[in-house]
Amino acid sequence: MTDTSTAAGPDLILAGGSLWTEGMASPRAGALAVADGRIVAVGDDADVLALRGARTEVVDVAGGLVLPGFQDAHVHPVMAGVDMNRCDVHHCESADEALSAIRRYAEANPDLAWIVGGGWSMSHYPGGTPTRQMLDAVVPDRPVYLVNRDGHGTWVNTRAIEAAGMHAGTRDPADGRIEREPDGYPAGTLHEGAGHLIDHLLPGITFDEQLAGLRVAQEHMFSLGITSWQDAAVGAMFGQDDILPVYLHAARSGDLVARVVGSLWWDRARSSDQIDELVDRRGDGGAGRFRPTTVKMMLDGVAENYTAAMLEPYEDGCGCATENSGLDFVDPVGLLEYVPRLDALGFQVHFHALGDRAVRNALDAVEAARAANGPDGGLHHLAHLQVVHPDDIPRFARVGATANIQTLWAAHEDQMDELTIPFLGERRASWQYPFAGLLRAGAQLAAGSDWPVSSADPLAAIHVAVNRMVPGAEEGTEPLYAEQALPLAVAMAAYTAGTARINGHADSTGHLREGALADLAVLDRDPFAGNADEIASTTVVRTYVEGQQVYLRGQ
Repeated sequence: MTDTSTAAGPDLILAGGSLWTEGMASPRAGALAVADGRIVAVGDDADVLALRGARTEVVDVAGGLVLPGFQDAHVHPVMAGVDMNRCDVHHCESADEALSAIRRYAEANPDLAWIVGGGWSMSHYPGGTPTRQMLDAVVPDRPVYLVNRDGHGTWVNTRAIEAAGMHAGTRDPADGRIEREPDGYPAGTLHEGAGHLIDHLLPGITFDEQLAGLRVAQEHMFSLGITSWQDAAVGAMFGQDDILPVYLHAARSGDLVARVVGSLWWDRARSSDQIDELVDRRGDGGAGRFRPTTVKMMLDGVAENYTAAMLEPYEDGCGCATENSGLDFVDPVGLLEYVPRLDALGFQVHFHALGDRAVRNALDAVEAARAANGPDGGLHHLAHLQVVHPDDIPRFARVGATANIQTLWAAHEDQMDELTIPFLGERRASWQYPFAGLLRAGAQLAAGSDWPVSSADPLAAIHVAVNRMVPGAEEGTEPLYAEQALPLAVAMAAYTAGTARINGHADSTGHLREGALADLAVLDRDPFAGNADEIASTTVVRTYVEGQQVYLRGQ
């Protein structure tokens, strides 16, 4: 323990509870002291409290748990914050509730030319595909454009379809699909790139709207104990204007308090000609606490609409193979050129890889980068990993690719049971979210939420990682492949030190140790001390960034 015994003493002492950090199987009683934004002492209450001076703020955490601030490895805060300020239906629990919310929003905003927002859940609609007539009934006078929770589908009304000039003869784009009525007319749901047939008509999101979205999202994430994240899509796509200027402005002005890595968007309609532009966008490495040093490649879609790239075709629900095995959004052969070049230029690559073919393609590309440039390149990571072929699980450790896991999805819910498992088949469905298998095979783990696709709450995600069931699951619900559950300490480490590692600041954050930055979360209780099915009932009561309190429950 460092001697900080001056008259003034440390700035802050957190005492009266327990401490946990990576490497600890369970917490231990203790306290820590902070001075000038860094942890300067970690030890027993009596020893740390002996350091207090005239200026020291002493906080009694009242039996709670102090841990490193959570870090989200895959999240879309600006998009989430903008949605919170628009027609937001993320909170809706049914189709009727969503339609009522859309009607209220339209009535409250009569001057808007378009009703734009998102957050609807596929599981609330037959086949996961809501219709244009549903929206027509609540907003008949203006076009409506609503992106679903996972960002891979769009719900539109008849006015929007007409505004885009779409009709029964409109062809599906190469990277998407139009749901159709019997005569071929668009039915109201547009999958993946089919949304681009309309999104170019949307009113732009202003810089001020994006900045406001970032501010409200940051406050929400602080309330969940999150002190750092990786924004998984910094660029112009899906109707969103480029958010790089927003982050740079917020970082320079001090509005951005959290530590953020920006994943610069790889335009899947182009090839290696964009690499020089990405170097220019990275510039001199960012500003303040923001660094745009990663490239995001979205390799495939999602399983629920059959666009995740699979090694074998989807089934038709009756167990028969179809002709559809999903989409490759980025040419797999091209990847073997692009990723080694990006690696050589010092970029980290962040892959969206959901289907087993996409996972294999990403691992092939990382392996090519290691072969070309040596083993000490970027800390490349694969996000989502819904279906991983068993042959590819050992490859993560072998090629040095981090598994970036979104654990909240690894549970039986309507979307899983009705829209996924029947179309994967039981054998392939059992390969879903193989977190424990990756851990046993030596893979490095990081964790994130994909908010606003799902909740940003790390404790809810950790609950599912440990239980393989959602918080509050009905009695009798079976875990989703219980053999893939993670120990609580491992799940917590993935959400702290694991993400700090891929974000490039493991030397300064993600641990409770002397000299580390005091990015901290304080929980109301010790989740290790209760039953596993109570983890999600734990609450964040305080959040600190460099020793400055950025959230206090009740304020």
